[in-house]
Amino acid sequence: MTPRIAIVGAGFSGIGLGIRLLQQGIDSFTILERAPGVGGVWRDNTYPGLTCDVPSHLYSLSFEPNHDWSRRFPAQAEILDYLERCTDNRLRDHIRFEAEVRSAEFDPERGGWVIELQPEETIEAEVMVAATGQLSLPSYPQIDGLEDFEGTLFHSARWDHEYELKGKRVAVIGTGASAVQFVPEIAPRVERLDVFQRSAPWVVPKPDRPYRPGERALYRRVPWLQSLSRFWDYMLFEVLVVGFTRHRWLLKVFERAALRHLREVIDDPELRARLVPDYPLGCKRLVASSVYIETFTRPNVDLVTMPIERIVPRGVRTADGVEHEVDAIILGTGFRSNEFLAPMRVTGLDGADLNETWRDGAEAYLGLTVAGFPNLYILYGPNTNLGANSIVYMIESQIHYLLEGIEALRRTGSSYLDLRPEVQTAYNAEVRSRLADSVWLEGCRSWYVNEAGRNTNNWPGLTLEYRRRTRNFKLVDYRVPEHA
Repeated sequence: MTPRIAIVGAGFSGIGLGIRLLQQGIDSFTILERAPGVGGVWRDNTYPGLTCDVPSHLYSLSFEPNHDWSRRFPAQAEILDYLERCTDNRLRDHIRFEAEVRSAEFDPERGGWVIELQPEETIEAEVMVAATGQLSLPSYPQIDGLEDFEGTLFHSARWDHEYELKGKRVAVIGTGASAVQFVPEIAPRVERLDVFQRSAPWVVPKPDRPYRPGERALYRRVPWLQSLSRFWDYMLFEVLVVGFTRHRWLLKVFERAALRHLREVIDDPELRARLVPDYPLGCKRLVASSVYIETFTRPNVDLVTMPIERIVPRGVRTADGVEHEVDAIILGTGFRSNEFLAPMRVTGLDGADLNETWRDGAEAYLGLTVAGFPNLYILYGPNTNLGANSIVYMIESQIHYLLEGIEALRRTGSSYLDLRPEVQTAYNAEVRSRLADSVWLEGCRSWYVNEAGRNTNNWPGLTLEYRRRTRNFKLVDYRVPEHA
């Protein structure tokens, strides 16, 4: 008998898994989504200029292709539209919207998960899949006086579209991937823009352009041409991964491109020096933009590199005592990427709390399963993020493994399968050893690394290797209860 499956989250992972379940004739599943619509981060993030940094042909499900992307790097609205179209009526019937999971506890006697929702409701499922991703919880900086600011303050992931920026004095705190996209968009509208930078990002020009009508028609009529484009983009990103993890000399090509772009755009040597990163390319997320650097040539834009001392009622005070008076503060400070599954409480065998188990850093076998938490799968879990390439490709590999795990559970007739601790220990020792030689542990502060200095987010190899390792579900890696 096919087990009941509860999927938490209706982003790329949850939607992709739902489609594959239906394709395999499995309909005993429910997708629990806390919001009123699908899309995950592509629904929540709506800031100006938001686009994907992976080409559209590659940033889409291989089993649900879109042959009519409007441009090489799609914008937020087009990606959300794609996900909504993927959620056809048949899949939508399996989604419960505004159903936030408060906690989940595994009951070994029942052989399944007891899941508590908000508002008060309890459901049960033999298998639970956490498809909540790594970038769903905004990170608010620990800056003194943040609550004292008398103007308008919001996070880029919770953009306040009702606030009119035109003619305002605005401070942006943070210069990561989000800020690189929205800063050029708002600069022409505001009276004054102060961008507070802790460290400069590596910015390479973005080869974006609209697809011509003839190209779009050709991709629709000859789908294999899109597959060829997808493969070409995939291989280019794999080369970059090799640079991050093994052969640093490959990164010199991208460093030269970034520095050349900086020299071509910025004439002022002092400003140019402040825009040069002080860490190796790739240690933090590499970002692509052809307009961000140019924004700092505008007379109404100032790059502030002096550390922030505190937020004051009328603005931002820096360590040199200067108070930058502003009407609004926009936080481009990223996400709490190391807090996997939070704030949901997950309890496994013998009362084990997953957040406590992960106190020193999240880990899972293949980023998917955790010893002591039977029949639980995590999509886009620990150490499955990429410094380059498409996370959708990784998610598809994880979905394949998960489906084989569900079939193994059904085939054995067991009430549950529990990962063997020694398998998890050996696997994560290997991951940590390989990450130690990667560019991501070169000493910079990034969202890849937790407070203890451990990289809990990134996969240390090629995506092709990860696909090979998730190709077969090995029952020997799991403990089957004797009473089954």
